[in-house]
Amino acid sequence: MNYRQWERVTEWPLAGSALTFLAIYTWTVLSQPTGTSARVAEYAILAIWALFGIDYLVRLALAEQRARWCVRHLHELAIVALPMLRPLRLLRLLTLVSLLQRSIGGALRGRVVTYAVAGTAILVFVASLAMFDAERAAPAGSIKTFPDALWWATTTVTTVGYGDYSPTTATGRLIAVGLMVAGIALLGVVTATLASWLVQKVAEQDDANQAATAQQVAELTAHITALRTELASQRTTVATPVSTTPDARSDKHIR
Repeated sequence: MNYRQWERVTEWPLAGSALTFLAIYTWTVLSQPTGTSARVAEYAILAIWALFGIDYLVRLALAEQRARWCVRHLHELAIVALPMLRPLRLLRLLTLVSLLQRSIGGALRGRVVTYAVAGTAILVFVASLAMFDAERAAPAGSIKTFPDALWWATTTVTTVGYGDYSPTTATGRLIAVGLMVAGIALLGVVTATLASWLVQKVAEQDDANQAATAQQVAELTAHITALRTELASQRTTVATPVSTTPDARSDKHIR
């Protein structure tokens, strides 16, 4: 089995695992289970973490240029190696977004917009959960409910930042930094996509105008050629003298 085959085989199982992790993480943050329920949830999260660790190691072994692959997948190494970044494993849910490409075609712009929108929605939700989990027990914290955390994440990712809610713990501030960077990247993607769309529309209009102009020039050239041919034919007819036959001249002389 090569690298591409492994990715195709594991795409949906890993996406399902990430979705399961999202459900478990959401349940543990919002309901705060204790006892057996908390242990079962923790074991399930550890099992999912192990699945992603195995996937990382297998893809590393199957990669043709391992050093280059490691550099390009440092974020996955951090996700696997650092327990504090476990929520980032939810980025695996982006594999589900590939199904939406069937309705938007294979254009690069469509894929960029789809991944940007879906990725941002997942990021805002996960950041809200992580921020609520980190800040609700902080004595000086202002984020005490999940709706507050969701509002904070929305204003942060859009770079609005009203300042009515702000993190006070180290973990919360780290989450805020990541979300700020993601918000700037989102604005860049949206702006670049819109600019690319406008440039394409202008180029299409220019191409249409040039095609129309070329067609008109071709029609005028054809008309001019036809007129020249007709004039040349008329000149040839006028310039040709009327011939007199010998019999006609003899008959005229006799008379």
